[in-house]
Amino acid sequence: MTTTASTTASVRTPTTTSGTASVRGPAPVGFGDLDRLMSLMTGDEKHGPAATSTLDALWVLYDRVLRVTPETADAPDRDRFLLSKGHGPMAYYAVLAAKGFFPQEWLPGFGSYDSPLGHHPDRVLVPGAEIGSGSLGHGLPLAVGSVLGLRAQGLTDPRVWVLIGDAELDEGSNHEAIAYAGPAGLEQLHTLVVDNSSATHGWPGGIASRFEAAGWSARTVDGRDHEALYAAFTAPHPGRPRAVVARVEPKSA
Repeated sequence: MTTTASTTASVRTPTTTSGTASVRGPAPVGFGDLDRLMSLMTGDEKHGPAATSTLDALWVLYDRVLRVTPETADAPDRDRFLLSKGHGPMAYYAVLAAKGFFPQEWLPGFGSYDSPLGHHPDRVLVPGAEIGSGSLGHGLPLAVGSVLGLRAQGLTDPRVWVLIGDAELDEGSNHEAIAYAGPAGLEQLHTLVVDNSSATHGWPGGIASRFEAAGWSARTVDGRDHEALYAAFTAPHPGRPRAVVARVEPKSA
C-alpha cells in the first residue's frame, strides 16, 4: 500500500481555554488511524473486502479533494459525494468519523438495531451521507441527476462525485448514465470506479475505455497510491465528465 503524509483532521470537539488551563479535544485523526476505526465495527455482514477496497480512495477524496466539511454539509455550494457502492460501508463510516461528521463512539454500534450506522448508509440517519444506497446501479444515474439539478439552480461550481464498484457496470442503468453524461458535457460529474475484478462481463480494452468511448475524460490508477489518486482526481477535464478507475487487489485475494 502506497501512502503519503497528508493533512490530518481532528474530530469536531472545540479547544477551550479557562485561565491558564487548556482543555483540548481528541488528537488529530489521520490515515493511519482508519484501521483502528474500522476495527470498532463488527458483525456477520461486514462485507470486508467491499469496504477495504475503497479505503484509500475515500481518504484521499475527503482529506484532499472534496470541498465539504461537517460545518458545510448543508451548504448549497458544497461538493456532493454519493456512495453507490453502499454494501460494506465501514470504510465510508470510518472516514466520516475521522473527519468529524459524527462521533467515533457511534462506530461500535454498527449494524445494531438502534444504530444510525446500518449495513447500508441511510442519508436520513448518517450525517454527511447524500443518498441512501446499497441497491447497485443507482448511484451514477443519481449523480447525473444531481448535476442537472445544480445546473438548473445556476450552481455550476459544486462538483458531484460518485463511487461505484466495477460490478455495478453490469447494470444497464449505469451504461445509460455514461452514454448520456458524455455528450451532455457534464463537467461537474466525477465517477470513481473501484475495480477489484468482481464484474461479470468486463469491457474490452478496460473500464476506462468504456467511459472514453462515450466522451468522458478517464484515467486508470493504482487504487492504493495516494499521489496517483490525487493527481487523477484533480486533473482538468474541461467540458467533459471525469472517470477515475482505481485498481485494487482482486476480491478473492
